[in-house]
Amino acid sequence: MYRVWNFVTSYSLLLIAGALLALVWANIDAESYHHFVEYVLIDNFWIGHPHAEGGHVTRTLTLHFLINDVLMALFFAIAAKEVWEAVILENGALRGRKAVTPLIATAGGMLGPVAVYLGLAAVLGVYESVSRGWAIPTATDIAFSYLVGRMVFGAGHPAIRFLLLLAIADDAAGLIILAIFYPTGELAPEWLLLSLGAALAVFFLFNWLPRRLDRGNQLRPNSTWVRARLSFWPYLIAGAASWFGFQEAGIHPALGLLPIVPTIPHADRAFGIFAAAEEHLTDLLNWMEHHLKYPVEIILFFFGLLNAGVEFSAISEPTWLVFFGLIIGKPLGIAIMGWIAAYPLRFGLPMGMRTIDLVVVGCVAAIGFTVALFVASVAFPGGAVQDAAKMGALFSFGAALISLLAGKLCRVEKVRG
Repeated sequence: MYRVWNFVTSYSLLLIAGALLALVWANIDAESYHHFVEYVLIDNFWIGHPHAEGGHVTRTLTLHFLINDVLMALFFAIAAKEVWEAVILENGALRGRKAVTPLIATAGGMLGPVAVYLGLAAVLGVYESVSRGWAIPTATDIAFSYLVGRMVFGAGHPAIRFLLLLAIADDAAGLIILAIFYPTGELAPEWLLLSLGAALAVFFLFNWLPRRLDRGNQLRPNSTWVRARLSFWPYLIAGAASWFGFQEAGIHPALGLLPIVPTIPHADRAFGIFAAAEEHLTDLLNWMEHHLKYPVEIILFFFGLLNAGVEFSAISEPTWLVFFGLIIGKPLGIAIMGWIAAYPLRFGLPMGMRTIDLVVVGCVAAIGFTVALFVASVAFPGGAVQDAAKMGALFSFGAALISLLAGKLCRVEKVRG
């Protein structure tokens, strides 16, 4: 497997730094921390948190909204790019029989945490107050899981590729869950026509039409002119229109760039998820991803800073529901469904990967940090329940230690890449 892009390493470090700073700040001076998080940038603006006043809606742009709803759209666009290439390109990682077992294991890795979360909530008698957070423990943090997976399996172990396939499919499913189950307000689906129109227009005018005009001409003058003179600007404008359409439709606007990603000219093959080899591809989609690398690292620092500031006194039932959903539900779901896919359904495991490795992969995938924090922030309104759920997402880092221990007990042999 091609070496995974260093993006995941550097962005993880800044995200951790932001989260640690938030934890320290919130537990030293919670009032100043929350004032910082909800700092008003522009009042009565056309984007921001909605407020119903006098029969009409006004919006307030806060620092929290700017990071979580506007700038995090770039992070989700990068995840969507990897999913898109993995699905659509000829050598995509999520195409064909080789992807079936990881995809079925992914389903188990989402159903298991939901079952544990809701079942434990019913046992503890808090089902009504916390059931909306069922999707929080379904998340797998791609970057952190990859880093821990390398520590457990080594860079060249087939379980690493399996883990990456599972994590990216998990993120794709997470995006669908966010869009369907966590609207930001009253749904107005007609606004999605703006997103659809922006995607179709930019694809037709700046992708399909130049290539159509260049048929039979190896010099490709029209496509070259569009790339040289217009670059990413048409897609940026279309992305802004699509984002606004999502906001007005009541769907989380951080997902607003997803319809635009497939319209951007892309390479005709994929080297793998976050593969370093793709740094040398010159298609516009990969070019944009590489140039977003450093901005997204900074955005994720602020995401950690604005979302992980939870007081330790907030620990309560939702903390343990999220924590055990990830720590118990993920490994069990992945191991059981992965085994069913590999043996009764006869899709098999990658060569060199043992059945017991499914359990270890499940432990590694139980780190839900980034997306779990994001889902917690939209599943519950700000307050005690949201803070408790976020603490459970933070505690999922304990899966790293469990994974290392499981690797030792299961006698995983590291394979150097």
